[in-house]
Amino acid sequence: MPSNPFQMIAFIIVLGLLLTFIQIGVLTIAFEKLGLSTQSAFLLLFCSLFGSGINLPLIKVNAERPPADSIPEHLRTLLEYNLRRFNGTTLLAVNVGGCMIPVLFCYYLLQHHPIPLHDAVIATVIVALISRLTSRPVPGLGIGMPIFVGPIAAAVTAVGINPELSAPLAYICGTLGVLIGADLLRLRDIRKMGAPTASIGGAGTFDGIFITGIVAVLLA
Repeated sequence: MPSNPFQMIAFIIVLGLLLTFIQIGVLTIAFEKLGLSTQSAFLLLFCSLFGSGINLPLIKVNAERPPADSIPEHLRTLLEYNLRRFNGTTLLAVNVGGCMIPVLFCYYLLQHHPIPLHDAVIATVIVALISRLTSRPVPGLGIGMPIFVGPIAAAVTAVGINPELSAPLAYICGTLGVLIGADLLRLRDIRKMGAPTASIGGAGTFDGIFITGIVAVLLA
């Protein structure tokens, strides 16, 4: 289960969205477009959801406590928990549900759909650049970005590059683009956020990656 209040909030939001999507049958439609059976789709979704609470530690890096005036006033009370735990270092980790599982599923899609590799690379680069430009570091927490920027960018890019295979391409460039642009290209900001843990694909971006994959496929 999520280990801090912010992961718990993200977990509850995603669970609520998941139940809503199931209720109206959207998930079935989305994953049918990717060639998955209903059973496989729900297995993937629930593994991603519960894997979001698992962070595999990589390294610790020295970091600085952010100035008090750099934290938005409406977030200061919520971030007191994280700031109290910060001890001058940040643990860099990889989130299972928000990073490892989506990456493996992208590999699966590339193996089972005749998507040219250069199409996938170009589309991913485009979404990564958009994610980098629209994401922002949140002192004491992590990286945040508008939740529907990734899906819309991925869907438009996929349809423009390869309309015949737009659904799997949208999932690939959407999930990988957000991971690269909002996480990997923001690693330098980690030292200035004062967060005890920075998880690639974790609390700050898991909900964005999850929604990106579903909505991008539906729009494509």
